[in-house]
Amino acid sequence: MKINKRTAAELAAPIVVASGVFGASLRLFDYAFKRVDYVPETSADKQKYADAYWQYMDWYKQVDKATWQLHPDDAANHLVAHFIPAANSKRVVIISHGYKGDGATMANYAQMFHRLGFNVLLPDNRSHGHSAGEYINFGWLDRVDYLDWLKKIIDTIGTDAEIVLFGASMGGATVEMMSGEKLPPQVKVLIADSGYSSIEAELAYLLKKQFHLPKYPFVPLVSLINKRRLGYYLNAVQSTTQLQKNHLPIFFIHGDHDVFVPSEMAFSNYRATQGPREFWLVKGATHVESFWQDPERYQRHIVDFLKKYLPEN
Repeated sequence: MKINKRTAAELAAPIVVASGVFGASLRLFDYAFKRVDYVPETSADKQKYADAYWQYMDWYKQVDKATWQLHPDDAANHLVAHFIPAANSKRVVIISHGYKGDGATMANYAQMFHRLGFNVLLPDNRSHGHSAGEYINFGWLDRVDYLDWLKKIIDTIGTDAEIVLFGASMGGATVEMMSGEKLPPQVKVLIADSGYSSIEAELAYLLKKQFHLPKYPFVPLVSLINKRRLGYYLNAVQSTTQLQKNHLPIFFIHGDHDVFVPSEMAFSNYRATQGPREFWLVKGATHVESFWQDPERYQRHIVDFLKKYLPEN
C-alpha cells in the first residue's frame, strides 16, 4: 500500500504531539525535582526580611553545634544534620526545612526553640545541602530518614527525651507525612507551618498558576517519571492519608494570603488528623511568612501550644 505525504503526516502527528508532551513533562520533572546546590533567592515580597534573616544566620554560624551523619559509607544515602545542644535539657526539636533549602535556612526557628530550652536537630533532607541525592522527594522518603534521626536522638539524649517535630513548607508536609508512621513514644507533639496536602495536588496547582498548564496529561507523566527515578507514583505522597493515622497533638499554621500552598490544603490537613489539633490562620501572611510578620507573636503561639500538650515537668 502506498502512503502519500498527507497520510503519512496525519499518522505521524499524534506521535509528534505525544513526544512533545513527554519531552515537556521531562523538563517539568527536572525543573521541579532535580536538586540544586545553592539556596535560591527568596521571593520579592520577603526581601524586606533580609536583614533579620542574616542576623539569624550569623547566630547559627556562631552557635556551638555538632555534625551528625547517617549512612556515612553509603554515597547514595549519606545524610547530614547539625545538632545544637541545650544545657541540662531533655527536650529536642527536629526542624525540617523547605523546598531547595537546607537546615541552616531554618536558623530563625532554631534560635527560637533553642532559647526556649530545646536541643535542636537540623537535617539536610535528601538532595539538599550536604546530604546525598539527585532528586527531591518532597518529604516522602524523608519521612523514613527522620525515623533514623529519631533513633539517633534517643540514643544520644536518652529514653527520657521529649521530642517535637517541626517543619515549614515542604518541611511542614514532611512532619505531616511522618505523623502516619510508627513513631517512638518520645515524640510528643507536631507543628506544621504551611504544609501541602499532597504533592500531586500541589504540582497541579502550581502548573496552572505559574505555567498555565492543565493537570492532564502533565501530572500523570511526571508521576510516571518519578516512579522510574524515585520508585513511587506521586499519588502516594499524601499528607492527608498519613494524618488519618495520627493521634498526636498537632498545630497547623498557615497564612491566609499563601499563593504557593493555598490555605485550603491546610484545612484539608486539619480535617484529616485524628489527634488533638489546633489551627492558626495568620491574616495577611503569604507562604511561610507567619514567623517573619511578628516573631514574638509566633513564639507566643508556639509556647501556648506546648504548654497545653508538652508542659514543663
